[in-house]
Formats: sequence, C-alpha cells, structure tokens
Amino acid sequence: MSSWLGGLGSGLGQSLGQVGGSLSSFTGQISTFTKDMLLEGVEEVGDATTELNVSNSRLAQVEASFSTQKSEYDRLGKLHTELEEKLEAAELQIKQQSSEYRTLLHQKDVEISHLKARQSGLQEQVQNLHQAAQSTSIGPAVLSVTTAATSTTSSSSYLTQPSGSHQGFHGDEMDLSEVIWSQQEINRLSTEVMRLEAEVAHWRQMSQASTATGAGNGDQGEILKLQRTIKGLREDMSREVDEHQHELAALQDVQRQKMADVTRRHREELAEYEERIEELEEQIHSGGQTSSSSDASKLPELQKSIRSLQEAAEQRDKQLAELSASLEEAQKKQASLQLEKDEAQEENAGLLQNYMRLQASVDELQTRVQEQEGKALQKAQLEHEIQVLKQNLTVAEEEIERLKNRSDAEPKESEEVEHADILELNTIIGMLRQEKENLEQEKISLQERLDVAEEQNVTSDGAGSGDSELLEDLRVELERREKALRSTEEERDTLMSELEELDHQNQEATQHMITVKEQLSAQLKEAETELTRLTAELNSAKDQKRTLEQEVETQKELTSQSAYTLNELHMSKQDLERNVKELKDKLGHAQEQSREARREMAELKKSLQEREKLLSATQTQLDQAGESGTPSLGIKEELETKEKELSDLRRELEEIRGSQEKVMSADYELKMEKRKLMAESEQALGKVEQLTKQMKESQAAANRTGQEKDICIEALKLEKTQLDGELRQTEKMLAEQAKQFQQTVEELTRARSMDASALQTEHERAIKLNQVKDLEIAQLRRDMEQLASDHRDTNEMLSITVAGQKQLTDLLQEKDIFMDTLKQNAADIQTEMEKSISVTTKEAEALRRALEEKDKLLGGMKEENSHLKEEIDRIRDQQSRPQPMAEPRMLDIITELETEITQLKSSRNGLEEEVQTLRRTTEEQQASLLLSQETLQAQQSELEEAHARLQQTTLNYDRLILARDEDITHLQQTVDRLSADCPSVQGEVILQEDKTHSLNQEYGNEKHDLSKVEIEKLVRGMKEKETEISQLNEKNLSLTKQLDQLVVSRDEVGKLSQMIMQKDLEIQALHARISMVGGGGHSQDIMFLQQQLQAYAVEREQVLAVLNEKTRENSQLRSDYHRLMDIMAGKEAALLKLQQENQRLANMSDPSGSQEMFKETIQNLSRIIREKDIEIDALTQKCQTLVTVLQTSGGDSCPGSSGVSSNQFEELLQERDTLKQQVKKMEEWKQQVITTIKNMQHESAQLQEELIKLQGQVNADSDCSSKLSVDYARMIQSYEQKERRLGSLGQELAQVQQTITQLSSTKDVLLGKLDSVAHSPEVVVTQSSEHSLTADPPSLQTATLVNTNQLQEELVRLRGQLAEKENMIRTLQENNHRLSNSASASENEQRSQTEEIRQIRERLDVQQRSVREKDLLIKTKGDQLIQVSETLRNRENDNEVLKQAVTNLKERALILEMDVKKLKEENELVAARSREKESEFRALQETNMQVSLLLREKEFELTAMSEKYATVERMLKDKEQGKSGELNQLLNELKSMQQKAVAFQQERDQMMMALKQKQMETSAIQSELQHTRDKEQRLNLELERLRNHLLEIEDSYTREAVAAEYRESELRRRVSMLEEKLATSSNAVENASQQATMQVESLQEQLNVVVKHRDDALTKLRTSQEQVNQYAVSLSNLQMVLEQFQQEEKAMYSAELEKLKREKEEWRKKAQRLEDQASALQLNLDEANAALDSASRLTDQLDLKEEQMEELKKQVDVRQEMLDEAQKKVMNLLNSTEGKIDKVLMRNLFLGYFHTPKAKRADVLRLMGSVLGLSREDVDKMLEEDVQRGLSGWMSNLLGGRGAQSVPNTPNRPTSGQGLNSSFSEMFVKFLEMESTPSLPAPRLPAHEIKSLSAPPLRRISGAVSSSASLKRAGDSNPFLAPRSAAVPLVSGSSSGGSGSSHLLMKPISDALPSFTPVPVSAEASAGAVLKDLLKQ
Repeated sequence: MSSWLGGLGSGLGQSLGQVGGSLSSFTGQISTFTKDMLLEGVEEVGDATTELNVSNSRLAQVEASFSTQKSEYDRLGKLHTELEEKLEAAELQIKQQSSEYRTLLHQKDVEISHLKARQSGLQEQVQNLHQAAQSTSIGPAVLSVTTAATSTTSSSSYLTQPSGSHQGFHGDEMDLSEVIWSQQEINRLSTEVMRLEAEVAHWRQMSQASTATGAGNGDQGEILKLQRTIKGLREDMSREVDEHQHELAALQDVQRQKMADVTRRHREELAEYEERIEELEEQIHSGGQTSSSSDASKLPELQKSIRSLQEAAEQRDKQLAELSASLEEAQKKQASLQLEKDEAQEENAGLLQNYMRLQASVDELQTRVQEQEGKALQKAQLEHEIQVLKQNLTVAEEEIERLKNRSDAEPKESEEVEHADILELNTIIGMLRQEKENLEQEKISLQERLDVAEEQNVTSDGAGSGDSELLEDLRVELERREKALRSTEEERDTLMSELEELDHQNQEATQHMITVKEQLSAQLKEAETELTRLTAELNSAKDQKRTLEQEVETQKELTSQSAYTLNELHMSKQDLERNVKELKDKLGHAQEQSREARREMAELKKSLQEREKLLSATQTQLDQAGESGTPSLGIKEELETKEKELSDLRRELEEIRGSQEKVMSADYELKMEKRKLMAESEQALGKVEQLTKQMKESQAAANRTGQEKDICIEALKLEKTQLDGELRQTEKMLAEQAKQFQQTVEELTRARSMDASALQTEHERAIKLNQVKDLEIAQLRRDMEQLASDHRDTNEMLSITVAGQKQLTDLLQEKDIFMDTLKQNAADIQTEMEKSISVTTKEAEALRRALEEKDKLLGGMKEENSHLKEEIDRIRDQQSRPQPMAEPRMLDIITELETEITQLKSSRNGLEEEVQTLRRTTEEQQASLLLSQETLQAQQSELEEAHARLQQTTLNYDRLILARDEDITHLQQTVDRLSADCPSVQGEVILQEDKTHSLNQEYGNEKHDLSKVEIEKLVRGMKEKETEISQLNEKNLSLTKQLDQLVVSRDEVGKLSQMIMQKDLEIQALHARISMVGGGGHSQDIMFLQQQLQAYAVEREQVLAVLNEKTRENSQLRSDYHRLMDIMAGKEAALLKLQQENQRLANMSDPSGSQEMFKETIQNLSRIIREKDIEIDALTQKCQTLVTVLQTSGGDSCPGSSGVSSNQFEELLQERDTLKQQVKKMEEWKQQVITTIKNMQHESAQLQEELIKLQGQVNADSDCSSKLSVDYARMIQSYEQKERRLGSLGQELAQVQQTITQLSSTKDVLLGKLDSVAHSPEVVVTQSSEHSLTADPPSLQTATLVNTNQLQEELVRLRGQLAEKENMIRTLQENNHRLSNSASASENEQRSQTEEIRQIRERLDVQQRSVREKDLLIKTKGDQLIQVSETLRNRENDNEVLKQAVTNLKERALILEMDVKKLKEENELVAARSREKESEFRALQETNMQVSLLLREKEFELTAMSEKYATVERMLKDKEQGKSGELNQLLNELKSMQQKAVAFQQERDQMMMALKQKQMETSAIQSELQHTRDKEQRLNLELERLRNHLLEIEDSYTREAVAAEYRESELRRRVSMLEEKLATSSNAVENASQQATMQVESLQEQLNVVVKHRDDALTKLRTSQEQVNQYAVSLSNLQMVLEQFQQEEKAMYSAELEKLKREKEEWRKKAQRLEDQASALQLNLDEANAALDSASRLTDQLDLKEEQMEELKKQVDVRQEMLDEAQKKVMNLLNSTEGKIDKVLMRNLFLGYFHTPKAKRADVLRLMGSVLGLSREDVDKMLEEDVQRGLSGWMSNLLGGRGAQSVPNTPNRPTSGQGLNSSFSEMFVKFLEMESTPSLPAPRLPAHEIKSLSAPPLRRISGAVSSSASLKRAGDSNPFLAPRSAAVPLVSGSSSGGSGSSHLLMKPISDALPSFTPVPVSAEASAGAVLKDLLKQ
C-alpha cells in the first residue's frame, strides 16, 4: 500500500512538475515574444504597403504563438487525461484493497466467533468439572466453589468485554485501525482460551485426585487431548490460511505496482514522443507560414529543411518497414529451418529404426545411443533455456531496479544538483585563480620592493639594522605569501581532479547513451546472426546426418562381422561345454558299469572255485573208478552228471560272455577312458574261452570212446593244474584290479560329488559372467560410437577454431605493422601540434598584455574625456560673459582635441594591427584545424579497421576504480583542509563531500572481476568500436560548428574595422571643422563643437565598449580554438593509444595499456565539458558586470550631460539585449551539452550492464573451452593407452584361436583313434595337424600386426573406450588359460590312454566284429542322444535369453534408480529454492508489517494532530470567552492521553510483530517437518518398491533354476531308460560290430572332411582379414574425403562471413546515416524551439510595449494640452511685444557685434535683423552694401540715428558645417545600424499630431527658421530627433526653461541671448530608416 501510494505520489509530482515547467516555459515564451514584437514594432512605417507587411508579419507571428499555445494546451490536456486515468486506477486499487480488507475483517470476525464458542465450551467444561469435584468430596468442594466463583466471575467479566468492544465492526468503512483492533481481539481471546485450558487442567487434576475410579476421567482426558489437538490443528490451518492470504495480497500489490509503473512509463514515453511529433509538425507548419510572411530569404532554407526532414522521416519509415519485413522474413526462415530440422530429425529417427530392424544387438546399441543422445540434447536444450531464462530474469530485474531508481530519484533534481555543483566548482576555481593572480602580483610588488631596498642598501652601505629588519620582514611576508600561493595551487589541483572525476562520470554516461541508441541495430544484427546460426545449424545437421548414415553403414558392417565372430565363438564355447558334459556323463556311466563288472567278476570267481572243487571231486572219482574198475553204468551216470555240470558251466560261460560283451560295449561307449577295464575283461574272456574249448574236447573224447576216459581224466588233471595256476594268476590280477577299481571308484565318486557342485556353480558363474561381459561389450560399443562422434565434433570444432585463430593472428600482425606506422605518424603530428600550441599560447599571452595596455589607455582616454567635458563647460560659462582671452583658450582646446585625435588614431592603428594578427591566427588555426580534421578522418578509417580491440580496456577497470578511490580520499582530505582553512566555503565543501560519497557508492558497485578475453568477444568489441567512431563523428561535427562560429567572429572583426574607418572619417571631418573654425570666434561654432564633442564622447564610449566586447569575444574564440586544438591533440593521442593497444593485443592476449588511452579520452571529453561550463560562467559574469558598469556609468553622468546619458542608455540597452541573446545561445548550447552528457551517462550505464553480461558469457565460454581442452588431452592419452592394449588383445585373440584349433584337433584325434588303423599313420596325422596349427599362429600374428598398422587411424578413435575393458580381457585370458591347461591335461591323459590302447589293441582284434555290430546300435542311440542334447541346448538358450532379460531389467532398475536420485536432487534443489523464496517472502512480509505499522503510527499521529487542531480551535474560542484555565487542563489531559495512546500503540505494534514472527517461525518449522515427512514417505515407498522388485526377480530366477533342475532330472531318467534298453539290445551288438568298423572308416572320412573345412575356414579368415584391411583403407579414404569436405565448408563459411561483414558494414553506414539525420532533425528541433522562445518573448514585449504606448499616449495628451496653453501664452506675448524692443537684448547684441571677430559679424547682424523682424533678403542686401561700403559707414549711420540705409550685403558663410553635420549624422546612423537595437525607443506619434506640432512655428517665425531652411525641410522633420526648441521656439528665458528639454545641447548659452535651433539631422538619416535597417540586420 505504502509503496503504491509512494509511486502515485511520485507520478503526480512528476506530472505536476512537468505542468509547472511547461507553464513557466509558456509564460517565458509569451514574454520573449512580446519583447521581440515590441522591438520589431519600433520601426517607422513610411507608407501603407510596409505597414501592411508589418501587420501581416505580426499576424503570422501571433498565429505561430497561437499554434504553440494550442499545442501546449493539447499537451496539457493529454497530461490531464493521463492523470485522470491514474486517478481511476488508484481508485480501483483502493477499492480492491478495501474489499480485501473487508474480507480479512470478515474472516477475523469468524475467528472471533469461533474463539468465543470455544471459550463458552471450555467454560461449560470448567463448570462440569466443578460440579464433579463438588460431588466427590466436601472439603475440596469448598475450595472448588471459591475457585469456581472466581473463575466464573473472571470468565463472565471476560465474556462481557467483547460485547462492548465488538460494536466497532458495524461500520461500513473498514479501516486499518479496525484490522489492528480485530487482531488484538483475537490475541486477547487466544490468551483467554489458554487461561481457560489451564483452569480445565487444574480442575481435571482435582477431580482425578478426588475420585477413586479414574477410568471415566482417563477417557475424558483422552477426549480432551483429542479436542485440543483438533483445535490446535484448526488454529494452524486458520493461521496458514491467513498467512497465505497476506502473501497473496502482498504479491498482488507488488504486481499491480510493477504493472502500473511499467504502463505509466510506457504511456509517458508514448505521450512524449507524440508531443514531440506534434510539436515538430506544428513547427513545420508554423515555420512554413511565418517564413513566407516575415522574411522571404528564409523561405527556401526552411522549405529545404522541411523537405529534408520529411525525406528523413520517410526514409526512417521505409527503413523501419524494411527492418520489420526483414525481421518477419528472418522469423519465417527460422520457422522453416526449424521445420527442416524437425524433418531431418524424423529422417534420422526413421534410419535408426531401420537399422534397429537389421539386428537385435545393433538395435539395443542404437537405442541406447539414441536415448543418451536425446538425453544429452534435452539437457543441453534445458540448460540453454535455463541460461536464457536466467539472463532474461537478470535483465528484467536490472530493468526493474533501474526503473525504480528512476522513479524514486527524479533525474531533474540530480541533474540540477550536478549542475549546481559544477557551477560552484567553477566559481571556486575562478576565485582561486583570482587569488593566485593577486598573490602573484603581490609577490612581484614585494620583489620590486626588495630590489629597491637592496639598491638602497648598496647605495647607503649599511645604513643600519632597521633596513635589514625591514628586509627580513619582507622575506617573511614573501614566504608566507608563497605558502598561501602553494596552498591555493594545491586546492586548485584538488578541484581540478574533482572536475576530472566528474568528467569521467559524464563520459561513462555518454557511452551508456551510445548503446541505448544502437539497440535497434543490435537487435537487427542479432536477428541476422540468429538466421546465420540457424542456417549453419541446418547445414551442420545435414552434414551430421550424412556422416551418421555413413557411420551407420560402417557400423553395420563392423557389427555384422563382430556378431558373426561372436556367434562362432559362442557356438564353439557351447560345443566345448557340451562335449565336457557328455564326457562327464559317459564317465559316470562307465563307473557304474565297472562296478557291475566287478560284481560279475566276483561271482565268476566264486563259480570258478566251485567248478574247480567239482572237477577235483570228479577227478578223484575217476581215479577211484580206474583203480577199482567199477562198472560202466556208474561211470556213465557220473559222466552224465558231469556233462550236465559242463552244460551248466557252458551256460555260465555264455552268460559270462554276455556280461563281458556288455562290459566291452560299455567300455566302447566310454572310448578312451575305459580301455584298461576292457582289456582286463577281454583277457578274462580269452581264458574262459580256452577253458570252454578244453571242456568241449574232453566231452568229445568221452563221447567218442569210453576208452579214452583215462586219457581225458589225465588231460583233465593236467588242465586242472594249468587252470589252477591260471586261476591263481587271474585271482591275483582280479584282486589287484578290484582294489584299483575300488580306489578309482571312490576317487571318481568324490571327484564327481565335488565336480558336480563345482561345475554347477562354475557353470552358473560363467553364464553370469558371460552375460555381464556381453552387456559390457554392448555398452562399450555404444560408448565407442558416442566417443567417436564426440571426437569428430571436437576435431571439427578445433580445426575451425584453429583456422579462425590463424586468421585472427594474421590480422593482428597486419594491424600491429599498421599501428607502428600510425604511432610514428601520430608522434610527429603530436610534436608539431605541441609546437603550434606553444606558439599560439605565446601569441595569446602577448595579445592579453596588449589588451591590458589598451584597457589602461581606455581608462586614460575616459579621464581625458571627463576633463574635456569640464573644460567645455568652463568655456561655455566663460563665453556667456565677455572675456578678452577667449582665443588662446579655444586654441588650447583645439590642440587638446588634436592630441586626443592623434591618440585615438594610434589606438585605432594598434587595434587594426591586432585585428589583422587575429585574422592571421584564425586563418592559421583554421588551416591547422582542416589538417587535423583530415588526420582525424584518416585515423577514423584506421579505427574502423582496429575497432575490435576496445573491449579489453575493461580489464583495467579495477585499477581505475582504485585510482578513483584514492582520488576520492585525497579530495576528502583536501575538502577537510579547505573547510578548516576557509569556513566561508563550508557549504560547497559539504556538497563536495556528499558528491565524493555518492561517487564512492556509484563506483563501488562497478568493481567486478574481469577474466580473460577470448577470440569470440572480438566481434562484440567491433560493435562497441563502431559506436565510438560514431561518437567521434559527432564530435567532429561539433568542431566544424565551432569553426563556423569562428568565421562569424571574423565577420564581427570586419564590422569593427568598418566602425574604426567610420570613426577615422569623423575625426577627419572634425579636423576640417577645427581648421575651418581656426581664426573665428563665433558662438554658433562653439555650439556645434559642443554637440560634436558630446556626440563624440558618447560614440567613443560606445566604440570602446564594443571594442572591449569584441576583444573579449576574440579572446574567447582564441580559447575555444586552443581548446579545440587540445581536443584534437587528445583525440590523436587517444588514437595513438588505441593503435598501441591493438599492437599489444596482437602480440599478447592480455593487454594493460589500453586503459590509459581510455582514461585520456575520458579526460579530454571532461576537459571539453569543463571548459564549456567555465566559458558559460565567464560569459554570464561578464554580461552582468557589463550591465552593472553601463548602468553605473549612465547613472553617474553629470546632470549637465543628460542628453548624452539618454543616448548612452539606449545604446547600452541595445548592447545588453545583444549580450542577452548571446548568453541565451550559450545557455542553450550548454543545455544541449548537458542533455548529451546525460544521454551518454545512460548509455554508459547500459554499456556497463552489457559488458558485465558479455564478461559472464566470456567466462562461461572460456571455462567450457578449458574443459574441452582438458578432456581432449585426457582422451588423447587414454586413446594411446587403449591402442597399445588393442595390440596386446589382438595377440591374445590369436593365442585363443590357437588354443581353440588345438582343442578341435585333439577332439578329432581322439575320434580318429577309435579306428582300427595302425598307430603310426594316426600319429603322423596328429603331428601334421599339430604342425599346421602351430604354423598358423605366426601368420595370424603377422596379419594382425599388418592390420594394426593399417587400422591405426581407426584405433586412434577407439583408444578412449578400452581402458574399462582390461579387467574383462584379463578374466577372459584367465579362462582361456584354464581351458588350455585342461586341454593339455586331457592331452596327457589321452597320451597315457593311447599307450594303454596299444597294449589292448592286440586283444581287441578278436572282439572288433562284435564291436562293429554294437556300433550300429550305438549310432541309433547316439542320434537319439543328439536330439536330446539339442533340446537341452534350446532350453539352455532359453535360459540364457531369460537371464539376459533379467540383467536388462536390472540395468533398467539401476537407470531408474539413477533417475530417481537425480529427481531427488532436483527436488531438494527446488525445495532449497522454495525455502529461500519463503525466507525472502518472510522478510518482505516483515517489511510490509513494519511499513503498515509505520502507516498506522502516521495515521495515529494524523488523528492526534487533527484532535490537537480541534482542541486548539476550541481553546481559541474559549480564550475569547475567557476559559483559558480549563483549556490548559484539557490540553494537558489530552497530551497525557496521547502519550499513553502512543505508548499503548508501540506496545501493541511490538506485540504484533513478535506474534507475527512466532507465527512465521512455527509455520516454517511445520513446513520443514512436512517436507521431511514427505521425504521419508517417498524414500520408504522407493525402498519397498525396490525390495518387491528384487524379490520378484529372485523368485523368477529360482523358478527358472528349479525348472532347469527338473528338466535335468527328467533327462537323466530318460538316459537311464535308454541305458536299460541298451542292455536289453546287447545281444544284437555282435551283428552290428561289422557295421561299426564301417562307421569308423566313415568317421575317418568325416575327419578328413573336417580338416578340409578347417583349412577352408582359415583361408576365409585370411580373406576376411584382407577385407578388414580394405575396409580400413576405404575408411581412411572416407576420412580424407571428409576433411576435404570440411575444408570446402570452411571456405564456404569464410565467404559467408565476409559477406555478412560487408552487410554489417552497410548496416553500420546506414545506422550512421540515420544518426546524422537524427542529429540534423535535433538541430532543426532546437532551432524551432529557439524560434518558439523568441516568439513567446516577442508576445511579452508586445504586451509591455502596448502598455507603454497607452501610458505615452496619455502623457502625449497631457503634453499636448500644455503645449496648447503655452502656444496661447506665446501668441499673447508676441501680440503684446511685437512693436517693442528689449534694451538689454539690443545692448547685448551691440556688445556682441563688437566682441565678435570681423569674419563672423555678419551672423550677428543677421541675428539682430531677425530680432528686429527684418526679412533675410533685406539683411543680406544690407550686408552686401556694408561690405561694398565698409562697416564704419553702416555703424556710424546706425549710431548716428540715421534712417534706413541699405545695409551692405556680406557674403554668405560657406556651408562646410552643413556638410560636416550631414557626414557626422550619416556616420552616427551607420554606427547605430552596426551596433545597436533600440530597447526603449521614443513612442511613435500619429501623423496628425506630428503636423500639429511642426506646422505652427513655421508659419509664425519664418525668419528664425529661414537660417535652417537650407539644412532641413519642414516636411522632413523628425519629432524623435528634433529638439523641442525647433518645434516651439521660446523667446524669453522663462519659456526656454519651461520647455523641459533635458538635452545638454538644447540648453541656452546665456540668459540674455535667445535660444537657437541646433543643427538638425538630415532627411537621409531619419529614425524610421535607421530602425528599419537595424531590424533588417
């Protein structure tokens, strides 16, 4: 509210100030117009046409003044409408605020009602508790009753209070005091609530203590607690709502104020511009009207100016239209470019999608790359937008602050204060200079005195100690004076330094103005730069698109190759893993089969033992039968039993054979690992077969013959013994083998149990590692691609910047060379300028001395003049009485006059010489100025080339500020000293101190850190330099104007010379007159001489005054010229310094000397402004002194010379008018300078702001470039390291390939060993294969080395991405090493197995047939196994895919977590910002509260004052009635009440503030608590979500693992079933053994085919490597093409840059032209304003003249009446004295006749004849006769009393005096034409009055007038110049005295003689013609 009121007040004050200023200017215009019109109306109108012209001109002027008044009236009307709008806006705001306050009061009423309800509820609770306490106990009840009573009373009292106080709410107008009262009421009610709550708590405690059962009370306590919490929450809610409403209201107020300020300023600016346009149009129209009427010569010039203005306006409009069209086109282009960019982005997206469809892995990579790129682009865009918004915010805040400062501190006052300070400083400097001059003069006089004293000492050789004491005193005095002089010099230096600082400020302001002027051009340039930037971005986007497409294609090929290689590696790895698994499974089966074989072997051993026992028993029986010869039947039975047993044995042997065959099949399945077991079983089978054969033979022998039984028994015995031995051997062997088998079985079981878990874990770990590595590889590929693109971009950027830097360095070198030459030229010019300046200063000093001498001569001349006047008076007195010694005195006078004339001639000659010297000097100075202008133009052209370097001057701002601080401290010290020295100058010193403090404050803000200036800033520097060049052009224009002024002064010198020539002519005429007068002694000549002397004295004084003025003007012009030369020298020095600075810039990046140049330019400008101010002050002082001197000289002139003083006064008034006009011109010029300085100040402020912005941008750019360079260096280092690692990786890959090939060869060898081929060829084959494998790696290594050499360029890009992959590669290497170790171990095992196979092969020959039959079965089962394994592989692939999906999900979860973290950080940042904003908001609220409290206090004071006023009025009334005592008592009571009220108000305000602070603190704490709770909730939710996610992932993983185990168990079950089937089908194996051999052969053929495939694969690998090399070559070619393309693009860019530079130059020239036109328009505007001022002055003067005319008419009427009466009296006297002759008169005539010399006696006779009434012809005849006869006859006749004789005619006097008079008057008229314009001329009389005045005397006194008839006609008489005696001749002395003529020449010579007509002015020199000429001039 307060700020709004303040803004409204300031706006009203500004508008009223504008109104007042406009009214004052309006009145000034009217006054000046009337003055000028009166001055112009003085001219005499001869005829009707001239009068018509004059009236028309006046009418035109009046119309012009009317148009100006009309425009002023329109402007005032606009101001009125604006003020009315402001008033309406203020009323609306007041209404809104009042409505808001009413709503607030309504809310407060609601709160009060709520609190009252709560209070009543609490009171009811208190009563309930009180009743409960009464019911419980009697003792406490008494207490409770009393307390309840007190509480009820208190509550009732409290309840009664609000009813009374609440009545204030029923008014309609809600005031601030009511709001405060409501707040107090709320506070009181809250305290009452607290008290009641305390009472409730007390009574609850009492009831709890009294009652035994406390359950119900506990419930009530909980209910009360809940109620309290609810109430507290409601209070918090209401408080928060109130705070939010307060905040909203404050924000709305602030917004409204800002909007109102902005709209007001906008309207004011619009109104000012419209007023200016209207004034210009009106001035153009009025100028067109007035120029046609007033002066025909000015018409074409004004028309030309109007046309030029119109053309300029049209050009401006066209340019504005073109600019707007270009802006629209630029916007359209920008939109089209944006669309093209979007289309390009869409095309890129489509390409990326197509590429995604090509391959899954590439798809993932590309999507990741796209996501990252999109994020980076979004981040960059967001950062850019944030920076732009920040910059806009800072700009807006600065603008708001600037507007606030402008609105708060009115600039007019500050400008007036600054102007006053400058004037005071100038006056102080002038005073100090005068004191210095006085001290120097005193010093010179003291030195002269010392010299005289020393000479006296020398002459008087020790005249005594008195002289020495005098000398010492003089020396002491001299030292004291010197000290004073030094102190004054120091003070002058300090003041000069202060002035320089002020000039610094002014220059900075000028710089600010320049930036403001060029904002439009800057906007246009920015639009053009944006257009170029967008086009460049489009081109770069297209190029990036092409490069991306090429890269995509290359990456497609590379990724396809890498994917194929990876797939092959994965397949080989999976095959190896499957082989390992199959081998392990077979090993387990073999172990089970070996166990079964061992069991069967043990059973066989048992059966063999039983059979051996049986055999032994049969042998014993056979022996017994042979010995005893038992019958054959018993033997047959025994034989049958034995045959049965043998058949059993055979069955058992067959079963054994089957089991052996099973074992063999199992061993065959186990291939190489179970050869030992198979060999042992084969040996056992061989033995069993041998046994069976032997048994068959014995059976055959028993069957053949019974005779051979004995032989069989013996053979059996032998066989038994053999079998026993063999069985023992086999048992031993079997036992040993059983032990070995048991050990191996145990070891295998252990190993299997260990290997199963370890293999499973390792398998899982390997899968996980594989997935991780795949992901890492994909990530690395993405990173590689991203880094490659970044690397390309950085390379392009660096190449562009390097090229730009090279160009800039070349340019800088050229500029340095150019600057060296410029420096030399400038140094030469400076030396020449210094010489010329020294010469001109010497000449100026000589001229000053000459002027002082002339002043002294003038003073002497004036004294001589006064002496001459006194002598003329004395001569007049002497001539009135007859003196014998008249002739010598006249001769003395004439000699004195001649000496004066000679002196005047000498002075004239000296003045002419001075004028000629001045002319020469001005011509020389003009020539030098022209030369300097030419040099300036050349240097400006050089500046245009070197204008990019000015920015770096800002680096030394800190130094400048420090220097300024030191200067300010120094100034403060000097000011303190000045204040101590001279207390009279204290006010000025205080002003200076304030100024220094303000300077400190202003320049303290300018201290800022300035970082390095980068290359990109040069363009901005160029712009600033262009502005400086435009400044210099404007200054050159001002210099040319000053030169024109010098030319005008030369014309004035020519006029002076003409005046001097005229004076010479007058002096010659006087000489002739004196020579004519020579011997005569006539009185008429004396009168002529007196008149001429008086006129000459007046003219001489005027000429001397004019000469003084012209010499002063010449000295001023000389000082102007010197100052201009100083400016030129300063500019040249500034140019030199600029060139030096540019050279330094070229040599080094951090210059420091440019600040000195900048300082010097600032000092030069400040010096110019200071000198102009000093000149203006000097001119004003001179004008004042001239006016005072002229007035005093006019006032001090003696009463005897009153006629002369009137003429002098007129001339002085004319000179004063001319001086006033000059002073006005100078003041206008000074105002223009001040306005330009203010504009420059504004421009310098804006420039400083722009500099700060540019410095921030440069800092950011430099930081970014340094970061880029650091990153580039790091990338290069990492790049090299990764290149090395790539080489090592290639070698390791070759090794891995070797190991893989070795493993495959070993596999092939193992498969081949199954064949029945001999050992040696297999070994040869293996050796050859191994040899080929070992031979391949070196070739591969060489190929890889070649590839690395060829692919170095590509590897340079890929170095930065391989550092992270080293650990992965190492792990891969370790895995490979492990695999190679396992392969070597397997090879060792295979070798040992081959050795065992060699031993077993001999035994295998027998069983190969059965094996071949079984191989067929194995093949079928193997096919089934392959199918099963394929299904397993598919399932494993599915598992892997699922695992990859899981890892992808994990990665996504990690990415989401990262995003969540970022979002949290951003939220925290936002929260921190919101807290900061809340703190600021709280601070604003506190300030609002303080302001509102202050307002309330002020309102309270207002009310108090109004009450005081009422009481004082009552007191006055009571005093009149006599009730003073009661009034005093009332006043005392009122004062005490007011004091109490103030104290209460302060306490209330303090309480309010404390309460508000508490509320703010609680709300802040609550908001923080809420924030922390929300944070915790969010974090908990995030944790739970992550836990759930992890649990789901683990569950899915466990499910997959369980499913995999289930599948594995199922497969094992199936394998066991297949094994059982194998066991059942073992009988068919014998048939398939033959097929197995065929299978082995086919396997060998397949092995050969596989070897061929391997060789083909190797050849393909070599070809692929060659292709890779070709691709590398093509890539290098592509890079070359890219570089060429970049070079072409650079050339295109450079061409476009040059074109843009040219366009920029053209725009700059256009801007300069526009500025010149604007300056021309401004000049025309100023001239129009000056014309308006003169018109207003003319109107004022016209009014005054009309009033004077009316007064003069009245006086003329009065004088006319007096004249009529005097004429009547004269007629009566003439009638009465016609026939009478005065004796005294005749006696005087008679004596005069004899006293006069003979040559002039004829004049006396003529006079006597005129007195006697004779006609002139009669007198002439008598004089001729007298001459013929001789005088004695006439005289004797006259004395003898004879009759009328013919008087001899004397010859007429020559008319030399007539010619003299005419020449003198002509010269006087010319002098008037030259030098004066009449300020107060005599009033014009009408024609009839003039006739009435001049006609009657001509009729009456024909004889008296006849003497002057030859000189002047009656019709040509001028009433202004003719004396009164000419019109009304008075005969007697009384009548002459009554005429009232105050002119010195009009006085009578004596009382006796009659008054004579003086020599009148000729008709040529009439006053009307003179005034016409003057006005024309």
